[in-house]
Amino acid sequence: MQGRTRPFLQMLARLRAFRALDGSTDPDSRGASPFLMLVAVVLALVLAILEIDLNHAALQSLGLMGDAFSADPIFKSP
Repeated sequence: MQGRTRPFLQMLARLRAFRALDGSTDPDSRGASPFLMLVAVVLALVLAILEIDLNHAALQSLGLMGDAFSADPIFKSP
C-alpha cells in the first residue's frame, strides 16, 4: 500500500510548492484556473458518456434512445 501512496504524496507536495510560488497570499483573491475548469468540464462529459453507456438498455426501453444512427457493432460496447 505504501508503494501506491508515495507517488500521490509526491504529487501533492509538488502542487503545494507550485501554489507557494504563485505569489498570491490571499486565497480568496484568486479565481479558478482555466485549466482546472477545462479538466472539470472534460470529466463531467466523460461521466455523462459513461452513464449513458451504462444505462443504454434502460434508456432504450423508455424510448429515449433509438437506433436512428446505426453504428457498426464493433464500435459498440459489450
